[in-house]
Amino acid sequence: MSDTKATRLTRENTDGGAEVATLTLANPPLNLFDQSMLDALIEDLSELSANPPRALLLRAEGKLVSGGVDVHVFDGLTVEQGAELWRTLFAQIIHPLEALPCPVVFAAHGLTLTAAFEMALACDIILAAPKAKFGLVETVVGLTPSMGGPQRLAERAGSGRAREFVMTGDLYDAATMAEWGVVNAIHDDVDAVARDLTNRLAKGPTRAHAATKQIIGAWRSGGVAHADSVTPEVSGALFDTADLRGAVQSFLQVGPGKATYTGR
Repeated sequence: MSDTKATRLTRENTDGGAEVATLTLANPPLNLFDQSMLDALIEDLSELSANPPRALLLRAEGKLVSGGVDVHVFDGLTVEQGAELWRTLFAQIIHPLEALPCPVVFAAHGLTLTAAFEMALACDIILAAPKAKFGLVETVVGLTPSMGGPQRLAERAGSGRAREFVMTGDLYDAATMAEWGVVNAIHDDVDAVARDLTNRLAKGPTRAHAATKQIIGAWRSGGVAHADSVTPEVSGALFDTADLRGAVQSFLQVGPGKATYTGR
């Protein structure tokens, strides 16, 4: 195993003082999800959960976002070991990523396969370069994607398209993913645009963004009625935030769009 960590987590402040974190897949040449990558992501997401930034950008360096999972991870697993692998990856990667109380942006500049795409689907916003391609190709080893990809793809694109995507194991381009509602937007310089968007979101009302995620999470788990049932408490709590109180006063005194936010 290399002494070099397979990911890089950095933090910096915007010009207004909002902290932005960037989590970069840095496991050349293919950014494979081998054991070192999985261990690094678990460590990084534990740190981010313990000390959340006001926005997170998830990106990759190199020609590809990721060539997928190192098949050695699966070799020789028993039924129970296989099930425990997926329990661990949900509990320590996918669910903590989704639970971060801040906006999370994923930038796909190139080929994005299997686990990397499943992580993208756990983010709030996915941006892609025109030449990016996406695939859940686990059928090549007799497996189905098991880090939440099928169900999160079905949520965004519909169950019929999710079945097609997974069962064919084909690669789908960014334009198709945008047409399906999986990719939010396509940009030539996706990394720069994603950084700008992440910085913009970090400057916003972070507690309100977290509330948005809670309400949508309630809809995902229980539908509109469940989301309606949690909204009064989730949104009501915002009236105890400095950001809401300050923004209301700013609106009343100088009009809309002039408020600044601290994340408190």
